[in-house]
Amino acid sequence: MFQAGPMGILASLGLVSKVVLLVLLVFSVISWAIILYKWRTFNAADAEDRRFMVVLSKSKDIDEIARHAHRANGSPCANIFHAVADRLGPMSIEGRESHDPGVAPAFDRQVIERTASHVAQGQIARLESLLPFLATTGNISPFVGLLGTVMGIIDSFREIGSQGTASIAAVAPGVSEALIATAAGLFAAIPAVIAYNFFLTRIRRTAFRMDGVVVELFALLLARPQPAHAKPQLVSVGVKG
Repeated sequence: MFQAGPMGILASLGLVSKVVLLVLLVFSVISWAIILYKWRTFNAADAEDRRFMVVLSKSKDIDEIARHAHRANGSPCANIFHAVADRLGPMSIEGRESHDPGVAPAFDRQVIERTASHVAQGQIARLESLLPFLATTGNISPFVGLLGTVMGIIDSFREIGSQGTASIAAVAPGVSEALIATAAGLFAAIPAVIAYNFFLTRIRRTAFRMDGVVVELFALLLARPQPAHAKPQLVSVGVKG
């Protein structure tokens, strides 16, 4: 007997359909919790990045920028700047004085690039945490819902066979109840897929900003004053008489 209303429809579902709906409900609740959590995480990281990029664009003192980066722990751009600047060694950071303030420290570009790449991968991995669950939800939820629908339709045809009639009045209630599982699967999958793609876009933007930070750091290093003894000297070559 077809029952109207959400509770009536749920009560009329078979055991398999109820289990499928419970699984989809769990996936949906966890997905929405992850979406809200990552939304707050990305917003906080982007706000910290914007503040740090303002300091980076205005200040020409590497030590001052590094001190600001040390305080901005939530900023991926600040973290990569502090890690790379700390890798330079002779440069003064957080109160560590250089041996000669007027001398631009020598640095190995390849070492700095490898350090930046390692730190960037760690920051991206931190931002990507929990996102695989959204991808999994978006991929399997429609199939879980389809499984519930197929099982519901099988039960409907079995009921039709037992009643010996195939009228619309007999078929429609069972089919409509079975399709609820498909709708639930799509309801769980669509927000997860949208959120997953949206967060991946924000991660790519963050990676682009981190690349820009490394470029700015190289520009600041090359702009530091060179020592007098580092200037090229002319060497006269003569013949001894």
